[in-house]
Amino acid sequence: MFQTNKQTSSLQIAREVFDIESETLSLVKSQLDSSFEKSVELILQVKGRVVVTGMGKSGHIGAKIAATLASTGTPAFFVHPAEMGHGDLGMLKNDDLVLALSFSGNTDELRKVLPAIKKLGVPLISITAGKDSALARVSDSVLLTPITQEACPLDLAPTSSTTATLVMGDALAVALMKAKNFQAHDFARSHPLGSLGRSFIQISQIMRSTEIPTVSSGANLQEILQEIDQKSLGFTVVTDKNGQILGIITDGDLRRAQIKFGAQVFGKLAFEIMNTNPKTITPDTLASQAAEILKSYRISSLVVVDNQKIPLGILDLKDMLAEGFVI
Repeated sequence: MFQTNKQTSSLQIAREVFDIESETLSLVKSQLDSSFEKSVELILQVKGRVVVTGMGKSGHIGAKIAATLASTGTPAFFVHPAEMGHGDLGMLKNDDLVLALSFSGNTDELRKVLPAIKKLGVPLISITAGKDSALARVSDSVLLTPITQEACPLDLAPTSSTTATLVMGDALAVALMKAKNFQAHDFARSHPLGSLGRSFIQISQIMRSTEIPTVSSGANLQEILQEIDQKSLGFTVVTDKNGQILGIITDGDLRRAQIKFGAQVFGKLAFEIMNTNPKTITPDTLASQAAEILKSYRISSLVVVDNQKIPLGILDLKDMLAEGFVI
């Protein structure tokens, strides 16, 4: 039980809250059963959307669960149960599914719209602690969230119960992600803005696909210098007769070649000077991954190639900085 008195420190109270809510999650976890698997299957079979509803604090948690589902590959939105009874029930389609949240399972506003929901014939999943509640009795699948006490010292304010509901919703979202093989590039489609969105931009969206500095393996020093100077990137790609990348020559490679060969460098060809192990990426590489490569190897550019190692573009450090990446 929550122990408080005038001498109880705020730090001690915080630790007790963590203990109580952790114990709640352990209890809910221990009682997970086939109903969870049934709920996942019901959602996977739905051709429409998951319509989440709940009153009060359950409603706030429901809105978050709907947002998590929507951003991880399961179309979903939240509808307030009171508004549902005043016209918003029209948002539901016959191919949708309702996910209803209520700690007691007998919330008045939700209980009153249950007959209308059932009349539509849509599947109904509930997250509730009320095993024999009005909500549980009409649900196609019940996800139980029993608690021994709220973290509130009065055992009144929803705390442990809302945490249990939130985690149950997260568990559903993650299980659905796994079942749908939802990947990072799928996540990127629904997160186009902000730092998170930038992290999932594919290189194909920001690379330079024109004016790629390129010379043949037999190019002489003058041709190499001319190409580097004209394209102003500080390097040139070296390709074979089929257009496949063989290596790159940077300003640094030219300096090292001059030190190595002395005056004889003027007679050397591209294949004798080039770096034969350049760092390359593919167009579907995420910008966040490319940023790590640039940072790790302390380089300013990457060559973008296809599966046949044919250059498609260039990713320059300035392009990354323009997208808001700090490298």
